[in-house]
Amino acid sequence: MDTITHGIAGALIGKAVFRGEDMFASRPMNRGRFITWSLMLGAIFPDADVFRDIFSHDKLLIVTWHRSITHSLVLLPLWALLLAGITRAFAKWRKWEAPSFAALTGIYSVGILSHILLDLVTSFGTMIWSPLERSRPAWDMIFIVDFTLSAVLLVPQLLAWVYAQPEKMWPRALRVILVFLPGPFFVALIGEKAGAPISGRTVLTTMALIAAMFLLPALREWGLKIRYSTWNRAGFAAALTYVALTFFAHRVALARIHKFAEVDHLQVESIGALPLPPSLWHWDGLVRSARGVYELRMDLSDRSASETDLLAQEHRYYPDAPPNSYIDAAKRLPEVQKVLWFARFPVTRFHKEGQEAVVEVSDLRFARMASSRPAAFTYRVRFDTTGSVVSQGWATR
Repeated sequence: MDTITHGIAGALIGKAVFRGEDMFASRPMNRGRFITWSLMLGAIFPDADVFRDIFSHDKLLIVTWHRSITHSLVLLPLWALLLAGITRAFAKWRKWEAPSFAALTGIYSVGILSHILLDLVTSFGTMIWSPLERSRPAWDMIFIVDFTLSAVLLVPQLLAWVYAQPEKMWPRALRVILVFLPGPFFVALIGEKAGAPISGRTVLTTMALIAAMFLLPALREWGLKIRYSTWNRAGFAAALTYVALTFFAHRVALARIHKFAEVDHLQVESIGALPLPPSLWHWDGLVRSARGVYELRMDLSDRSASETDLLAQEHRYYPDAPPNSYIDAAKRLPEVQKVLWFARFPVTRFHKEGQEAVVEVSDLRFARMASSRPAAFTYRVRFDTTGSVVSQGWATR
């Protein structure tokens, strides 16, 4: 999950569960604001591991280091205690009202746990047992960047802010609409570049919903009658409901890809159903067999899942290149072994470019969604005619 969404989720939990207040209120720092800030900071803290990239030239940290010790359930108490201690010291220095050390430890624990769980439901994998174990569990329920979930987490907080004070209701509502109304348009641009286009009708419908959500509660001022905490608790409940829906959608998609493998008599080494943007109806079914990976793009709104339908459904097959000395040499490299450890659905390719032999290992979890884009997480090794490595690293084109 992206760091911004983690922070939004932490702030919502602070307001909905721990009676937190607006982070940017004009009044001096109080206990309610302190709680919200602490939950938000705890929720984004695990992604602090990316700062190691600034001081390192190791391009494989994204697979060997990211989402490891700072995302660990084993080390969660340590991080919570450390953050609580720093926060108490900072509050004492600033002479701010703050929760007790024990309360802050609990708050930071919840924030960090929310981050770990929201990363765990994606397909990237999270080393929750680090440093005791280097496995990367992944629940494959939500795409790494899910704008729908981000909106579900953010909109109730904005509504609570807009309708907190009668005299500021209209200026705040109009300000929010002006800022967020173009959002669906920019999301559509991102989706188009990523190979997951969103229709113009969907963009216009979403823009209309944004305007309606922030203006309709102003009718007869019924939005002012809803308590600040109620807006946030409703948002928290909506987020839990959305995650539950992704759980059931994933089960349906996984059952469909299992049936596809069964009717096609595939020798399954690994299998999975991965979410695809822009909606929870779209899934990518992957089956790793002995010599390659099968891919079946699925639309769960299409209920046809009989054996005949599945066999007739268009799917792709990505075969491994036939073994040769260059591929064998590449797989012996420590860097390639790390990539293969990370990859759940690896495909090995081989080709010649002039006098150079090129070996590529791609993880189809992150395959390109548009033919004009290179597959993400493709590691490329170049050899000269003598079999020596000329270069190696992540493919950028």
